[in-house]
Amino acid sequence: MNSPPPVQKSSARRGPSRLKLFFWLVLVPLALAAGYFAVVINWNYSSGENAGWVQKFTKRGWLCKTWEGEMAMVTMPGSTPEKFHFTVWDDRVAEQINRVMGKRVTLHYDQKVGLPTTCFGETRHFVTGVTAVDEIPLAPGIVVPTPSQPAQQAPANPSPAPVASPPSEYTLPAPPSK
Repeated sequence: MNSPPPVQKSSARRGPSRLKLFFWLVLVPLALAAGYFAVVINWNYSSGENAGWVQKFTKRGWLCKTWEGEMAMVTMPGSTPEKFHFTVWDDRVAEQINRVMGKRVTLHYDQKVGLPTTCFGETRHFVTGVTAVDEIPLAPGIVVPTPSQPAQQAPANPSPAPVASPPSEYTLPAPPSK
C-alpha cells in the first residue's frame, strides 16, 4: 500500500506585493521622519534669557535663509565678553532686534537639540523674543544711568557739612607736629 507522496500546490504568491513593498520601504520611513521632526521642532531642551549687546545680525543661507546673530555678554566692566550665537526664525522678532542694535538687550531663547541639518539654523539657540534694557547694572545696587534715564538731581536742601568720622584701623594717623 504505497500511496503517492502528497502533491504540493503551487501558490500564486511569489513574494510581497508591490503595494506592501511601497508601504514598508517608502511610507513608513516618511511617517517616522515626519514624526521625528514634529517632536524635535516642538520640544525644547531648555529655555532662558541672556543679556548683552547684539553686535552681528545677518540673514544668510544657501537654500534656507535664517537670521543668525552674535551677542556680546559682559559680566564685569573691563572683562573679555563672552559671545552668544543665536538663530531667529520669526521675521517680526528679527525686525525688533534690528531696531535695538547697539543697545543693551535681553534675548529670550529656546534651545533645541536633534535638528539634523543647518537648514533650520546654524545654532541650537532660537530667539523668540527681545527686550531693550534701560539701565546697566555694574554691581548689586549700582546702576549706570542711560540717556533715556536722566541722572538724579541734587536735593534742593543741601545737607549739613560732613562730620569727621572716628578713627578706624584703616585711617592714617596725623603726622607728628614739629
